[in-house]
Amino acid sequence: MTTVGDILKFIEGIAPPCMAEKWDNVGLLCGRREKAVRKILVALDPFDTVIDEAIAVGADLIVTHHPLIFGEEIRAVTEDTQTGKCLLKLIEHGIAAVNAHTNLDMASGGVNDVLAQKLALVNVRVIDPSGLDAEGREWGLLRSGEVPEQPLEAFLNRVKTLLGCEGLRYVNSGKPVRRVAVGGGSCGGAIHEAAAAGCDTFVTADVKYNQFRTAYELGVNLIDAGHFHTENPTMPIVAEKLRDAFPEVEVIFSESHRDAMRFY
Repeated sequence: MTTVGDILKFIEGIAPPCMAEKWDNVGLLCGRREKAVRKILVALDPFDTVIDEAIAVGADLIVTHHPLIFGEEIRAVTEDTQTGKCLLKLIEHGIAAVNAHTNLDMASGGVNDVLAQKLALVNVRVIDPSGLDAEGREWGLLRSGEVPEQPLEAFLNRVKTLLGCEGLRYVNSGKPVRRVAVGGGSCGGAIHEAAAAGCDTFVTADVKYNQFRTAYELGVNLIDAGHFHTENPTMPIVAEKLRDAFPEVEVIFSESHRDAMRFY
């Protein structure tokens, strides 16, 4: 019998909790470790629509990138908050919730390696490694890699097509694209690290107004491809790893979860 604890141990094997930022909240956030798991739903976010889908398909566990409980003090589990509503649904239907967040960003083979692969970067390496994992591989937040030299417009089209974005925000530093840094999710604050690594282009998300200006002044093309689209490509891979490790468990990738952001 496969349990929530077994799945948790596997997830922590591919994304060790020690790699997570100190402010993060990762691991088992709802449920019992000894609960039997016959069906898992995998998604980027533990939103209410995902939880409704988990209930509909009869999942025993949801595995997500983003944590259900994050950056908030939980003083009550009621319908008065969105987090409370989601927790109540999970508890009432006996569904556990596990996540790997910044530890999956940092880990070898995690969010940023997948993003680099998705954008067909070659000679990929970790920018400013934080250490070595159990297999002797470097781990850290950002990745850098290379593409055939091309105008920024051509690379923008490449990013939009390969990630399936509805639109991009960007700043043009006037340089062609050759060496690219990637940081899935909110990594706009790492623009100095990307520039120091010799990258002419940085692909990330949730970029602030002043960060675009900073990138321009540093001579770096900065591309905001959206939080969902820079991180979601990792989750089907997580689902496949779970299928390989636990063939007796049915693993479903969410069909309901989409980016809420739209462009007019």
